[in-house]
Amino acid sequence: MPSSLAPTLARDAARIREQIATRLAFFIAGFSTAAWAPLVPLAKERLGLDEGALGLLLLCLGLGSITAMPITGVLTTRIGCKTVITSSALLILLTLPLLALLDGWLAMAVAIAVFGAALGTVDVAMNIQAIIVERSSGRAMMSGFHGLYSVGGIAGAGLMSLLLGSGTMSPVLAAGVISAASLVLLVIALPGLLPYGDDGADTAPPFAWPKGIVLFIGLLCFLCFLVEGAVLDWSAVFLISERGSDVGLAGLGYAAFAIAMTLGRLMGDRLRTILGERRVLIIGGLLAAAGFLVVVLVPSVSANLLGFLLVGAGASNVVPVLFSAAGRTRAMPAGLAVTAVTTLGYLGILAGPALIGFVAHLTELRAAFYLLVAAMLFIAASFRVGRS
Repeated sequence: MPSSLAPTLARDAARIREQIATRLAFFIAGFSTAAWAPLVPLAKERLGLDEGALGLLLLCLGLGSITAMPITGVLTTRIGCKTVITSSALLILLTLPLLALLDGWLAMAVAIAVFGAALGTVDVAMNIQAIIVERSSGRAMMSGFHGLYSVGGIAGAGLMSLLLGSGTMSPVLAAGVISAASLVLLVIALPGLLPYGDDGADTAPPFAWPKGIVLFIGLLCFLCFLVEGAVLDWSAVFLISERGSDVGLAGLGYAAFAIAMTLGRLMGDRLRTILGERRVLIIGGLLAAAGFLVVVLVPSVSANLLGFLLVGAGASNVVPVLFSAAGRTRAMPAGLAVTAVTTLGYLGILAGPALIGFVAHLTELRAAFYLLVAAMLFIAASFRVGRS
């Protein structure tokens, strides 16, 4: 082998390791996050909580994430993506079995807050790694990374439900199986996790309020995550209250949304390469808006399921495009930009269900869904943040 080829081959091998590690990090995050969902009703029963107390307990997860996210960008710069992703992932895996075991409200609140903080930290850090890896590859990769998060979510919720439904395994042991599987994947990912972060933020403060284009991209992420949170919490309610669907079918609204989003993201990098980011934002925003209009205007459960499918397909690649745009901006160091955009996006997930509920209380649920149409149309109209 010519000596001049050795450095090139070594660098190509390193890039492949980094890309595999990034995909695994996204999968682990989705896998462990979704594994918590089947444990929620068990925690409600174990602690003897009513809906209000459970809602307050679940709020601790969001508060933990929002508290940890703003400082993660600087952490990755100072100690590297590898250290941040590894330590926060280990904290998730250690905390998950506790969420199936603890029987005191205060202890659960603390554990859920720690779980949320670890999730928020790994979310920001893996997106920073993803931006660096995508930039190094010279091609679109962000949609595929986010697609692996969705695949992990389906696998995590499915495996946990299967283990709990078998009747042969306690919730603590089932959570331990999820943690053990995640640990194996984390060990496989370790060689490709970056020992550095964004060098542009080495002199930056621990947190900087987003400004200029970063603030605008953060607003768009807020709107898209608001839509995702609203579909998660309100699609079944809409199908039952507005369309008279039975409970068994009502959950298919979010299932259609989630499947379309996962498939859209897995195909998203190719779409971004063929169409360009701006067309992806335009088509995605219009398609999602059209899906919500089908949901609101067509009084049929089957048509509404198609509508939620269109929403998932349209929204699927909006966030990956926005994260890539945030990583390219020069208004702020990439690490701080991603931190700000992720934090604002997560606020959208927290605020979305509450906002829809508030508007529905003042008017009706169908009227509240028109806000989601407007949000996706605004995203389509903001296509200039993407690359042509």
